Amino acid sequence: MVASGRKRTYSSLSHEAEDHFYAINERPVDDISLDFFYKPHTITLLTALSAVLLYSAFTRNDDDFRENVWAGVRCVIFIFLIISVLAFPNGPFTRPHPAVWRMVFGLSVLYLVALQFFLFQNYQTVRSILVWMDPSLENFHIDMDKEYGVNCSDVTLERVWSHVDVFAASHFFGWIMKALLVRHYGILWTISVMWEITEIAFAHLLPNFVECWWDAIILDILLCNGLGIWVGMKLCHYLEMREYKWESIKDIHSTSDKIKRAVLQFTPESWTHVRWLDPHSSYMRFVAVCQLVIYWQITELNTFFLKHIFELPPSHMLNLWRLVVIGLIVAPSVRQYYTYVTDARCTRVGTQCWVFGAILFTEMIICLKFGKEIFERTQILTIMLWLAIQFIMSMLCLYGCVLYHRRYSGKTNEKATNKKSNSVTIKNGSPSKNSSANPSPTSVKKRSRVVKAD
Repeated sequence: MVASGRKRTYSSLSHEAEDHFYAINERPVDDISLDFFYKPHTITLLTALSAVLLYSAFTRNDDDFRENVWAGVRCVIFIFLIISVLAFPNGPFTRPHPAVWRMVFGLSVLYLVALQFFLFQNYQTVRSILVWMDPSLENFHIDMDKEYGVNCSDVTLERVWSHVDVFAASHFFGWIMKALLVRHYGILWTISVMWEITEIAFAHLLPNFVECWWDAIILDILLCNGLGIWVGMKLCHYLEMREYKWESIKDIHSTSDKIKRAVLQFTPESWTHVRWLDPHSSYMRFVAVCQLVIYWQITELNTFFLKHIFELPPSHMLNLWRLVVIGLIVAPSVRQYYTYVTDARCTRVGTQCWVFGAILFTEMIICLKFGKEIFERTQILTIMLWLAIQFIMSMLCLYGCVLYHRRYSGKTNEKATNKKSNSVTIKNGSPSKNSSANPSPTSVKKRSRVVKAD
C-alpha cells in the first residue's frame, strides 16, 4: 500500500516507531475499573472448554452425516475464536472489549483461509459445496434476479416506490456505517458517485447493474447515499463534541445507573477527529487516499461478482453473513490504514489491515478464475475508460477537498488571529509588540474608543 511521503529503511524502526505501531495493533486498555474482565483466565477457560466438548461429544446424536459435518465446522470455528482471544492482537479499538476485536481478527483469518481453499477447487466443486450447505440453491439461477433498468420512461410514484426495497434500506444504513468509518464528506461523496459510474461500466457483465437514470441519481446518490452520509457525519460530529467521562461501575450505587454504564460500554471510549487531507498533505498521502477510494470500489465489486458467479440470491444468508464479517473487518482496517497514511512515525501497516488486503485480492482472483465466461465478454475499452475516469475523478474531487481545507483553515486562522489581537488590545490597552514605542495620537484615540466601548 502507498504511504505518506517518506523513505523507509530498516534503521528507521526506532522504539518510537514501534510504539506507534503497537498503539494501532495492540492497543492497551487504560483506566480498568473491573479487573476481572481484563485479567487472563486461561486455566478456567481451558477447563470450561474441555467440559463443553466432553458433554457435546457424548450426548449429541451422531447418526445424521449432514448434522455431524455442521457440528464439526461449528466446533472448529468456536475453538479458533477461543484461540483468537488468547493469541491475536487487540487492534486499534478497546470497546466493548479487546476480546471482541480479537475474535473479529480470528474471523478474518478464517474467512481468508476458506477463500484459499475455494481458490484451488473447480467451479463444480464449489457449487456443489454451496448446494450442500443450502439445497434450495440448486433450483435458483441468476437470471431470476430482479431487474431495475426496464421501462425507464415510465416514471410514476408507484413505480419509484417499488424500487424502494430492502436494498434501499441497506444503502442508507450502509452509508451511515461508511460515514462513521471514513468521516470525510469529500471522500464519501467521491466513493458514492464513483460507484454509480462503476455500475455503468460493468453493466455489460452484471445485468443487475442496469438501472434507470432516476434510480441511480435520485434514489441512490441523493436519497439513500446522501441521507446516509449526512446522518453518519452528524453522528460523527456529535461523538466528536461529546465529553467522555467514564466512571467506574463500582462507584455507581443505583441499579439504573449501573445498567446505563453497562450499555455505555458498547460506545466509543473516545472519538478522534479525522484529517485525511489537511492543507499540508503530501502527494503520497493524496495518492494513498485515492488508493482507498479504488479499494473500496473493488470490495463492492467483489460482492456483486461473487453473488452473480456462484448464483446466490441477494437476500441469501451467505451474502448477509459475508457483509457482516466484511463490515466488522473494515472498521479496524480503515483505522489502521488511516494511522499508517497520516502518521509518519508509524512505519508498518496494522495486521488487521494486511489481512483485509489479502481477503480483497483473494476474492478478486476467485472472481477472475471462476468467472471466465463472464469476463470473456469484457469490453476492454469500457474498462479502460472506467479506470481513467476513476483516476481523474478521484484526483479532482480529492484535490478540491485539499483546496477547500486550505482556504477554510486560512480563514479560520485569520479570524482566530484577529480575535486574539483584538482581545489583547482591549484587555491591555497597550500597543502590541509590532507597534512603535511612541504611538501616534490617532492610534491612541482609536484604542481609547475601543476601551470605552468595552
